[in-house]
Parts: sequence; C-alpha cells; structure tokens
Amino acid sequence: MNIMDFNVKKLAADAGTFLSRAVQFTEEKLGQAEKTELDAHLENLLSKAECTKIWTEKIMKQTEVLLQPNPNARIEEFVYEKLDRKAPSRINNPELLGQYMIDAGTEFGPGTAYGNALIKCGETQKRIGTADRELIQTSALNFLTPLRNFIEGDYKTIAKERKLLQNKRLDLDAAKTRLKKAKAAETRSSSEQELRITQSEFDRQAEITRLLLEGISSTHAHHLRCLNDFVEAQMTYYAQCYQYMLDLQKQLGSFPSNYLSNNNQTSGTPVPSTLSNAVGSSAMASTSGLGITSPSNVTDLKESSGSRKARVLYDYDAANSTELSLLADEVISVFSVVGMDSDWLMGERGNQKGKVPITYLELLN
Repeated sequence: MNIMDFNVKKLAADAGTFLSRAVQFTEEKLGQAEKTELDAHLENLLSKAECTKIWTEKIMKQTEVLLQPNPNARIEEFVYEKLDRKAPSRINNPELLGQYMIDAGTEFGPGTAYGNALIKCGETQKRIGTADRELIQTSALNFLTPLRNFIEGDYKTIAKERKLLQNKRLDLDAAKTRLKKAKAAETRSSSEQELRITQSEFDRQAEITRLLLEGISSTHAHHLRCLNDFVEAQMTYYAQCYQYMLDLQKQLGSFPSNYLSNNNQTSGTPVPSTLSNAVGSSAMASTSGLGITSPSNVTDLKESSGSRKARVLYDYDAANSTELSLLADEVISVFSVVGMDSDWLMGERGNQKGKVPITYLELLN
C-alpha cells in the first residue's frame, strides 16, 4: 500500500467518523437518541473550569483598562506583544502634566509665588508618573502575565481535552445505537466489539480530562498569590503618591493661604487655596515664623485708628480701581476702614490708595 492509498483510506475513515458523530449529535438534539451523561463530579469540575475562565478574562481585561485607560495604547501594546517586540516608551499623563506645569512655572518666573508653586507641583506630578510606570510594570509581570498564561495555556489544553471527550462520548453513544439496531449475529458481534472499544476510549479520555480539571484548584491558589502581589504593588504605589503629595503640601504651606490667582476677579476676598487649607492647624501655627501677618496684629490694627508700615510679601495685580497693585519687598502704609472686609486693609503708597489683601503683607513694628 502506498502513501496515497493510506491517506485516502484515512480520510474516508475520518469522514465516516465525522458523519457518525454528526448524526448522533442531531438525533440527541431531536430527542431521538440516548445520551451518556458525565458523572456529577466531572460535570462540577467542568463548570468550575468554565467559570474560572470567564472571570479570569473579565478581571484581566479590566485590570488592563485600569492600568492603561487609553484604548489605542492598549491595542499598540497588544500588537507589539504578538510581534514579540518591545513597545516604545511613551510619556504618561502625570508626566505630561508635570512637564506642562514646569514649563509654565519657568515662563511665569520661578521667583513668583505662582511660578514657583507650578514648578514644585510639576516635579511632584513627574514623580507620580514614574510611580505609575512602576505599578504598570510590576502588575503586568506579577498579575496579568499569570492570568494570561492560564487563558492562553492551561485553559486551551482543558478545552482541547474537553472537546476530545465530547467526541469520544458521541462515538460511544453511536456505537450503542448501532448495537441496538443490529439484527444479524455477525453484525451484533461486531457492534459489541466496537462498543467495548469506544467505552474504553471514553473512560480513558474522561480520566485524562478529570486530572486536568482537578488542577483548577492549584490555579486558584496560584492566582491568589498573584492577587496578593497586585495588592502589594497598589499599596506601594498609593503610599508613594501619598508621600509625594504630603511633601508637596508642606512645601506649598509656606505660600499665603489666600492667594488670588484670577486677576479678573471683580469683588470679594482672595480665593482660598485648597492645598493651603488642607495643611491644617500645623501649617497655620507655623506661619508666624514665615513673616506672614498674624491674626493678633491685624486685630490690633483694626481696633486702632492709626496706620502701620507693612512689607509686601508677593507681587499683586489689582483686580479693579478700588484695589492697589503691590510689588514684592516694597514697604507701604496700611490702615483699617470701618465696614471693610476682614481679609483686606487699605493700603497707601504716596498719593495712591486702594484695598490690599492682608495675606500679602507682613506688618512691621
């Protein structure tokens, strides 16, 4: 027998097997043939494996979204991964924001309060960006990769053996059907022999599948360790971010608590800085050492009818004609006017007069 004849016979046998399985499957769906049921333990293992696969995929995909919200970037990383190439390094959002802040602060002037604060915030944002990059790398290695290995490795093997078990089960039930229909003794003997073979093959495949499925418990234990690694990576990341922001908050605590950032504001008192307010009582208690006007000095001035000298701490641009523009380090006269808002004093420089914010002044003795 040559190779071509062998291949033709093999194809014919495969076609016959496929047709037999198709007929058996169709008759089962129509209720015209009996179906061998798997034992309850094996069914439970199959259900557990399918459940594990579904939730692992969902957790894996959502973790990828969490770590990389940009869908285009995720697609690019996927393509590079399939090509077995390293994706090009890209600047992340905190790093980009940080660079914008540093550039803006440099242009406004590092010597100004706003420019200096922008630079400090920008440097912190860039540190957060670095921490974010480390979180992504650690999570991908210790959490996402094991989940992906299960989906693309272990579960594919389970699915393959499960499909093979289904085919063996169809072969077994088809053999049972043929035995029932056999009339002649010779045909019946042949059908009984076929049934013994198919039963043996089915039992063997059921055992192989069961052994693979029992490994799901080990998979859960492994994924639990990976989950702990992911939680630890997140904990490290958030602790770093908290420390960076705490340090930044302390640096910004030396700026005035009421800083008017919008020169177009027409009325009212300077806008409180959220970060400065968040510093709390400890930062307020330390302002006396920074030269900022203390509440007791202001109270004394408001209760007296005289004027005091005050040094200007920061540049200030008047928002309207009722206010007085200020230059850092200049000395002006200030006094209180009945009915004036508590956050303001009246300032005087030569023939110029106008309202000035208290937090921009240091009252002199």
